[in-house]
Amino acid sequence: MRRLVIITGLSGSGKSLAARCFEDMDFFCVDNLPVGLIPQFYELIQRSGESIARAAIVVDARERKFLEGFPETLSELRAKSAPVSLLFFECTDEILKRRFSESRRPHPMLEAGGSLEKAIRDERAVLAPLRDAADRIIDTSRMNAHELRNFLKGAFDEASPSSAMNVHLVSFGFKYGVPAEADLLFDVRFLPNPYFVDSLRPLDGTRLEVKAFLAGQKDTREFMTRLESFLDHLLPLYAAEGKSYLTVAIGCTGGKHRSVALAEELREHVAGRNVPVSVTHRDLGKE
Repeated sequence: MRRLVIITGLSGSGKSLAARCFEDMDFFCVDNLPVGLIPQFYELIQRSGESIARAAIVVDARERKFLEGFPETLSELRAKSAPVSLLFFECTDEILKRRFSESRRPHPMLEAGGSLEKAIRDERAVLAPLRDAADRIIDTSRMNAHELRNFLKGAFDEASPSSAMNVHLVSFGFKYGVPAEADLLFDVRFLPNPYFVDSLRPLDGTRLEVKAFLAGQKDTREFMTRLESFLDHLLPLYAAEGKSYLTVAIGCTGGKHRSVALAEELREHVAGRNVPVSVTHRDLGKE
């Protein structure tokens, strides 16, 4: 077996979508497998030879009393040198409440006469040991379904040999919050702001006029030269360490001009190094 992914986290945070995405990547997926059976499941797949090379298991609060034994189960798998990764999906309370309201599904820990807020709080407490043990915490608060799929495909899809290292660039506005999924974050608010140029204000960083304005600034050129050199140095090191996905966030005030333009320029640079790269302009279009 080359890879065993255990998916866990808060209800409503995107675990089901993640499981479907893993299925699309030809993982053998099992939903809500009892924690105590995970080692036996791994042994069974090991004996299957190459017929099942990759698998994903969803573990969540529906197990409740069985979750206490999960840290021991995880240690047992790692003692057997199992290629296991634990992914913990989470989200802000406000987004979770909105998602449950829109789906009209009951929260699995909602008690009769209880509130959704308490159910979410209780689930966080129950899942805290799993979060502490996670190899990666994925906050889906600001991800739509398409972005989450791209994130997982970049990190786990082995369809292309070049996918050993994938870079995802995120432009954002600090006024809307920092991306929780960022591995590296760069603040470019020190650069001249096109917002204060009347002809550029209604445009965004994808437009040539905005890019030309920023490229004409000495500070922009120096910063991008240093940033590109920094990433050229880091990417091979991350790849050698086994990291398959790197999220680089670039932020300005509103996420419309500077961060967008620089993320686009950085995409061209990374692509020129034959590294798979994608871009999300998270806050483009917001007021």
